[in-house]
Amino acid sequence: MPEPSPTRPKRRGRRFRFGAALLVLCGVTAYLVVQYVTGSGARGCTVVSSSGDGTSYEFTPEQAVNAATIAAVGTGRGMPERAVAIALATSLQESGLRNIEHGDRDSLGLFQQRPSQGWGTEHQIMDPAYAAGIFYAHLAKVPDYTDLPLTQAAQQVQRSGYPEAYAKHEPDATLLAAALTGRAPASLTCDGRQDSTAEATGPDAVRAALVRDFGRDALQETGAEVGGTPVPSPSPSPSVTATAQGRTVTVPVPLGTKVDAIGRGERERGWQLAQWAVANSAALHIQRVSYAGSAWTAGSGGHWKTAASDGAGGAVESTGAVRIETGQ
Repeated sequence: MPEPSPTRPKRRGRRFRFGAALLVLCGVTAYLVVQYVTGSGARGCTVVSSSGDGTSYEFTPEQAVNAATIAAVGTGRGMPERAVAIALATSLQESGLRNIEHGDRDSLGLFQQRPSQGWGTEHQIMDPAYAAGIFYAHLAKVPDYTDLPLTQAAQQVQRSGYPEAYAKHEPDATLLAAALTGRAPASLTCDGRQDSTAEATGPDAVRAALVRDFGRDALQETGAEVGGTPVPSPSPSPSVTATAQGRTVTVPVPLGTKVDAIGRGERERGWQLAQWAVANSAALHIQRVSYAGSAWTAGSGGHWKTAASDGAGGAVESTGAVRIETGQ
């Protein structure tokens, strides 16, 4: 009878260690996938409470771009800050503020809207501005939605199988809404790291993104110039004037007391535009944003600074205009 091979226990030991290592690797891979899908990976942006209580929310540049679009579309439709918070909380729950191409059945995009349920075509739903607009259109039909608990208002639009899930995102959505509607000035910052995969940068790209998010009437460019070339007006009846010269886009916003349809003063409108630009800084390679005596500069810690402490070497806009300077 042959004696047992002394190598068998060693082989079993190697197999065990290999299996254990494989399990660990699978676990790490699964964790990274979850972090990517939920947008919980590397952070680059922060929004802080204007009340000074230390409350903050950290998120990625990708999430910042989408959040800024949702807010801009909302205010452009005359929706109040509460509506913007509801929309942001809904997107945080449904997609992690990411414009994803998959979901339950045929659900797509920021709000996981379904073409088969009449939300639009796949192409439309994957357009963040369209997706936000159709969400607000449905929300506006909910009676007294501003007085409802956030989770109930969101559920009236989404008809989710987990209606209570929206509530946990309300604190973060409230912080984002305050910053991205302009009520909380200098409360949103990003580190300014540029996205190397960005398809378009420079003043033209900034202007196009402004029109995309705020609407074609957001900018009046009759007589404006980009690199010395006159730019025609995108609309015959715009509401805001903008000019672009060289690498700078200047959007005049009077520092007066005029109040818009949703009760925001002109200063709040300016801060919305300024913090929209910071939220888009990675995607559009924006280097510097200044408004009302304060400036944000990429690579300087990402914080807003007053004119006296700004060390970027450029002029800080103290008049009624938002200045957006690009790197290209």
